Amino acid sequence: MEDKITLAHGAGGVQTSDLIGNLFKKHFSNPYLTADDAAVLDMTPGKIAMSTDGFIVSPFEFPGGNIGKLSICGTVNDVACMGAKPEYLTCSFVIEEGFPVAKLEEIAEAMGKTARDAGVYLVAGDTKVAGKGQVDKVFITTTGIGHIIEGASTSGAFAKPGDKIIVTGDIGRHGCTILLARNDFKIDADITSDCAPLNKNIEAMLEATKDVHVIRDATRGGVGTVLYEIAAESNVGISLDSESIPVQDGVRGVCQMLGLEPLYLACEGRLVIFAPASEADKILEALHGCPNSEGACIIGEVTEENVGKVILNTAVGAKTFLARPSGELLPRIC
Repeated sequence: MEDKITLAHGAGGVQTSDLIGNLFKKHFSNPYLTADDAAVLDMTPGKIAMSTDGFIVSPFEFPGGNIGKLSICGTVNDVACMGAKPEYLTCSFVIEEGFPVAKLEEIAEAMGKTARDAGVYLVAGDTKVAGKGQVDKVFITTTGIGHIIEGASTSGAFAKPGDKIIVTGDIGRHGCTILLARNDFKIDADITSDCAPLNKNIEAMLEATKDVHVIRDATRGGVGTVLYEIAAESNVGISLDSESIPVQDGVRGVCQMLGLEPLYLACEGRLVIFAPASEADKILEALHGCPNSEGACIIGEVTEENVGKVILNTAVGAKTFLARPSGELLPRIC
């Protein structure tokens, strides 16, 4: 195989077949992967959740992952947040002419490994090659589908006054990692992305209790944006304890230097969960027993006051509105 992607790799001829057979199939192989135009899948009766997401992160590789791992985690987590068990994924590549084949193989390898770790099957896909300069290296779109777990019912519109708000670990690491990977500010800090599939964490939580109102992954826009979205959807207020919000020291330091708010930095391996106070301990116990959520904690609660707003309660007893950002905070973080 050639060492660079050429336009011929996307033309449908022998180079396309070689790329699919010698690279993608090697890393994606499973009983459901098809060479036909569409995969034929076993789907038992019941409600399903389905999601699609595009990934154009720059740079395409970063401490803690690459665009391939990210593309699996993002869609797996979106499906799982609806109380579903993700089962099947499809993927679509748009690759820039001249992209190194070795780097494409690293991306495919990460996708295959992450899919296996999450227990999902990559079953079909598509590859297009764009001319030099028409795209930035590689873009990936993934679509996922899975069955809703019996008894689970979650939505951003289901938050209720009195609900406790849980995050599954320290926040803002992915956004901070991408910022540093671009090296625009010449800051040296030991920070890695939290990128991870979280479907098994959600399954463990729903085994402990089905009484969970909202599950969201705090990707683009971070935890702060998710909280404002839920406050608006559910017509409630949100009160946060600023001292309880977990932020890694390195992330906090970078944010202080650059004037950033960690609540608005993207996460790719963190959930925001709303559930009745009576269920909070069971949820935390389940999450603490799973990788990537050992640091789960309560950061606030839902209120009837200040509808549509997010209030920060500070260490000195003051209350302040969490300001909403405008414009592009960190472009292309996912």
